[in-house]
Amino acid sequence: MLKTTLIEAAQAGAAEILRYFHGEFRIDNKEGVNNLVTEADHASEKAILSVIRSAYPDHQILAEESGAHEQSHAYKWIIDPIDGTVNFAHRIPLNAVSIAIEKNGEVIMGVVYNPHINELFFAEKGEGAFLNDKPIRVSTETRAIKACLVTGFPYTYIDQPNGPLDVFARFVKKGVPVRRLGSAAIDLCWVAAGRFDGFFEHKLEPWDSAAGMLMVQEAGGTVTNHQGETFSIYEHPLLASNGHIHEELVGVINNTRTL
Repeated sequence: MLKTTLIEAAQAGAAEILRYFHGEFRIDNKEGVNNLVTEADHASEKAILSVIRSAYPDHQILAEESGAHEQSHAYKWIIDPIDGTVNFAHRIPLNAVSIAIEKNGEVIMGVVYNPHINELFFAEKGEGAFLNDKPIRVSTETRAIKACLVTGFPYTYIDQPNGPLDVFARFVKKGVPVRRLGSAAIDLCWVAAGRFDGFFEHKLEPWDSAAGMLMVQEAGGTVTNHQGETFSIYEHPLLASNGHIHEELVGVINNTRTL
């Protein structure tokens, strides 16, 4: 029942994404330059919440646009109605619905759905990760210098010491390809699927990382903070990899080793 509702909620949100994508919609700005929110974000979130509330009216909700809907319940739904809103606003089809389910503080299930290319990623704790119902695994690359990485940049404090630009430069100056897709949820899923070998970002929110984190873990990868310690979706810095290159990536990010 949980899985069915989770997928139905993602599909409902995705239908709103597609409905607005080629039409007209209002765009507003949140804190920070180009930190956008659109009519479609609100419509997608409303559709997602409708599905969840119909099935589980007493569950907790943490949604990007409407915030926390507190309830005294073990289950919490963590929702990003459009991860990659800037892409969406510019008609770039790299954006997705991302929804995770947390039970007693542990993420147990997640879905990330990019309807533009019909890719639905699903993971369940202890049961593996899947793309359109087919199992996925992380890559087998063992050297960071040979890796293909992906990252993102926050809307604030980008120039902090040892910040996003400094870390990015350490990799690209050594010739390591580092992509920037504009959707952390998709980045994490593509690590899980073996398309990227690693992903790092300095400032993510729970709705950005929760579903994708589980995807990487269930596909055999590793997710930590930037110090290589246990990651919580309620802290900002995240590092995900295939596991083989994780220690190297931690060293480069913290400027304690070079490639």
